[in-house]
This record gives sequence, structure tokens and C-alpha cells, in this order.
Amino acid sequence: MYVTGKIPEETIQQIKQSLDITEVVSDYVQLKKQGRNFFGLCPFHGENSPSFSVSPDKQIYHCFGCGAGGNVFSFLMEIENISFQEAVAKLAERAGITLDSAVTRHEHGGSISKEHDQIMEAHELLAKFYHHLLMNTTEGQEALDYLEKRGFSKEELEAFQIGWSLPNWDFTAKFLQKRGFDSEWMEKAGLIIRKEEDGSYFDRFRGRIMFPLHNEKGKVVAFSGRSLHDEKPKYLNSPETPLFNKSRLLYNFHRARPAIRKQHYAVLFEGFADVIAAASAGVETGIATMGTSLTDAHVQQIRRIADQVIICFDGDSAGIQAAFRAANLLSDNGCDIKVALIPDKLDPDDYIKAYGAEKFRNNVIETAMTLMAFKMEYYKQGKNLQDEGQKLHYIEEIVAEISKLKKAVERDYYLRQIAEQFSLSLDALKQQEKQLFFKERKKHASNEQTLRPAPAVRAPVKLYPAFQTAERRLIAHMLKDVDLTYKVKELLNGETFNLDEHQAIFTYLLGFYEGGNAPDSSAFISFLPNTNLRRLVSDIEMMMVSEAINDEAVHDYIKEILQYDKVLKIKAKKQQQVAAEKAKDYGTAAHLAMEIVKLKKELKNK
Repeated sequence: MYVTGKIPEETIQQIKQSLDITEVVSDYVQLKKQGRNFFGLCPFHGENSPSFSVSPDKQIYHCFGCGAGGNVFSFLMEIENISFQEAVAKLAERAGITLDSAVTRHEHGGSISKEHDQIMEAHELLAKFYHHLLMNTTEGQEALDYLEKRGFSKEELEAFQIGWSLPNWDFTAKFLQKRGFDSEWMEKAGLIIRKEEDGSYFDRFRGRIMFPLHNEKGKVVAFSGRSLHDEKPKYLNSPETPLFNKSRLLYNFHRARPAIRKQHYAVLFEGFADVIAAASAGVETGIATMGTSLTDAHVQQIRRIADQVIICFDGDSAGIQAAFRAANLLSDNGCDIKVALIPDKLDPDDYIKAYGAEKFRNNVIETAMTLMAFKMEYYKQGKNLQDEGQKLHYIEEIVAEISKLKKAVERDYYLRQIAEQFSLSLDALKQQEKQLFFKERKKHASNEQTLRPAPAVRAPVKLYPAFQTAERRLIAHMLKDVDLTYKVKELLNGETFNLDEHQAIFTYLLGFYEGGNAPDSSAFISFLPNTNLRRLVSDIEMMMVSEAINDEAVHDYIKEILQYDKVLKIKAKKQQQVAAEKAKDYGTAAHLAMEIVKLKKELKNK
């Protein structure tokens, strides 16, 4: 449902008052309370230290890193790239509030283009159609039998919308054309391919088991088709499109997100089948990459909602290598890592089918080892520890890894393990580790400082010119006090704030109060016409200012604001005076000198 036309102000207020911005933001960002506010990693730019703040008291958010800010409506607009009307509709539904039919319609509008809209609709339609072919037709029976033989239950097939594409060359192309979809757009979406010879279209996916791929919002944006009889390629993915980027998309993220937020950890798998089998085994926090290595974009997506990541890759050599790479990338970005090793070189899907859900949960996931314990096993690969040279090389590798650990207790714990396992002197190991430790800290001192989480998140202190500070502080107090706003208008006596953005906020605030509204920064943000002003108000609102302000402080701020204009005039006239003297126009220069003296006297008398 999308909203058009004028939405009554009382409806917007009702929606806003029915929701807590903290709960809405928590669907996208893992928040931790510090003081009166909540902090987390900003969803609008990549960062390692949390600078994104949400104020439940003021019902606003602000990022001290990139400047993003606003209220619950602007947050949803920015994170889902939707219009204000669409954000209102989504939040109304969440709050259980029915919008007036006069301002709603069942058409795509707002900021979504027709092309984008058609591509989204085509993916949703085909996902349902492919699923129907698999579950309810004779054409899909062979694929259904294959999946059931592989251990997929009907419930799993339903939950993950798994489907079947017909082996025909152009069935999907004609299917979409008959329903009015633009063939050029469908080619751009990666659903069909254009023949160079005659310009006709044929299907990209033919005779494949279809896995729909969803974005963070749960919308189908691409497909991955698996061959039924292991034809090459085994998996065929949609190409990169405006909707689909495999370096950013995580399989099952939309379904797993609530469970990850609740349980504070994610389980990272290598493939679709592992995620699906794990979900049926009671592990609902499973996600997977799209057949690619883990990327920085994936890591940022995971970090926003999970404290810990359990890596559960295949138990063979390739799986262990991939787990090592993923673990290092996640760890380097501040994630707490555990690694669940699958015995007998099995993959998670096969292990669950062989040993059952309970053993998978208890013997694999619950017993996942720490990253250091995993590295101690990893570095044994390909080494004969009975050989003295290889054994010493292994010990050196492990001591080097131990030296990178931040906690002294952890370093001591693992050094004792090595000393006991190889009958070595603990003191000698500690001495070698200590040398490596200080060498590592010196080498990465700047990075260490960046990656180390601060004990408490504070807004960075920004130094502004005196006039700008005065304007910001006055706005901060006016957002809380109607009478003060009119008093400032009177004291300015026709003059304006020096910064255009501040003057615009002041003008809109007067209009907001003249409309009968009480002080409410979240409501005022909705009243503002553009993103820049909304961000600036949220930034000012996050300032620490006293609840009340006395008359003396108000007059001092006004004086600072008005003086700045005279300071600029004096500066300009001095430049004019210098130019006049260079031109030997001494009369003009003398006149300008008198004006400068007069302005300086006015400054002193203020």
C-alpha cells in the first residue's frame, strides 16, 4: 500500500506517538544503551566505532560521523530509499493504524520508477510461479522428487519459496510479455537474454531448481538456479543488476534478522542448503554469502545487528581455508568470532541429515571453538608435527598469533596450552611472545587505536566560531520553548541569523509554533522541507544544553550574532580602504577609515 495526497497532521502524530524510534531502528541496527541514549554502528556509512545515536526521549537519531539524522519517518525513508508517504504507510501498518482511504491507493508511486517497479514485480511474480511449478505440477515432479530425496521437507520448500523453471527456451520470456512486462527491462533484470541475430528473447533459467534471493526488506531481487543433473554450471545466478549485488546480499538475512537481534549472534554458512537445513534444525540465525568470499559490505551488514559470528563452513580443506579467511576479515572489523568445525569433512547439510538436528545444535554449534583455538588447529594442516623443523615452525606461527590477542589472560591461557602440549618452557614462550607483542603493537599502534572500542560513546567535540555557537545554542533552546522563540524574533529586530541554514530553521520554527504546535523536535523535523535541515536540527538537538536559559545568556547570544555582521563589514571596508589607497583615491580611503572607526565604536558599545 502506498500513500498519496495530503496526510492529516493528526494521523502523522498518532503514528509517531504509537511507535518508539528505538524499536524501529533496532530492526536495522544493533543498539546498546549508554546513558540516556542508544548507540550503534551507522547503517548509512561504514565504520568500526559506533557514532550513530538514537534518543528515545526526543524520538530522533543522529550520526556524528556522516551527519545523517531525523525522526522515525526520515530514518525509514533513508534506509529503505522510499518516499515520506511510503514511510507513513509502513509505520502506520506497524502501529496498527488504518490510513484514510482517501489518501491511500494500491499503486506504486512516490520515488519508485516504473522500470524499478516492474522489475521488482516480475521477480515476485516469477518466484511464486516457479514455486507453483515445483509443488503443484507434473512438470516439476522430477525436481520435487530429487529435492525430497536430498532431504528437503515440504515445509522447507514452502518457507524458502524454492521453485522450478521449465526447460523450455522461451517460456518465461513469453510469460512476462503476455503480462505486459517490458522485455528490455526484463533483460536488464537478468531474467531473459536477447538474441543478437533476430532480437528475440529466451529464458536465462531453464530446467533449474530455483532459489529466490531476497534483499534486506524481504523482496525478491534475483535468483540462483541449481542444475538438476549436475550440468555445468552447477549454480547459475542472476547477473549484477540495479537491484542485485552479490557482494552485498546475504542469503536469508531478511528471515534471520529478528533471531539474530534476539540471540545476538549470526551463524555464517557457505551455501543455501546449509542455511535451510540449519533453520529446520532450530538454528534460525543462519545466513550465507552468494557463492563468493565474504566482503567488507557483508561484514558491515552483519556487524550492525550481531555481537558474535559463528562460522560453520564445510569440514574439508577448502572449507577450512575459507573459514580462516572469513574469520580474519570479521575479526579485523571488530567481530567476536567462533568457528564450528564439522567432523568427517562433511558439510553442515550432510551432517544434519546423517546425525540429526539435536547433535548439530549441541555438538557443532554449541561447541564452536574460539578463533584462537581454531587457528591452533588450522596451522596444523599439512604439517608433520613429528618432524622437528615443522614442529618449531608451527610453534612460531601460533606464538605470533597469540601475540596479537588483546587480553593478557587470553595470551597466558594459550601459551600454557602450547607449553604443555610440546613440553616447552613457559618462560621461554612468554619471552618470545612478549617481543612479538610489543613489535605488533608498535607496528599497528594507529590501527589499534582506531579499532579499539571506546568505553563510552561520546559526540565528537566540534569547535565553531563564537557567532555559530551562539546561533546553535539559541536554536537548541528555542526547540524547547515557544516563548523564547518569539522573544528572539523581537530581539533580532529585523536582523537575521548569519548562517542561511540557521535562519531557515528559525523561520520554519516560527511557522511551526504559529500553527499551534507545542515544542516537539521529532514533529518539527517532519515539518522541515529537506534532508539537510532535518539533519542539522537532529545534530543541534543532540547538543548538551541546560533545560532553562536566563535572560542574560539570551542577550549575550543575540549580541554575538549581531556583532558578527559588523565584524564582516569592518573586514570588507578595510579591504576597500587598501584598494582605494593603492589607486591613490585618498578621499575615499579617508571616508572608509571614518566608517571603520564608527563601526568599531558600535561594537564596543554593544
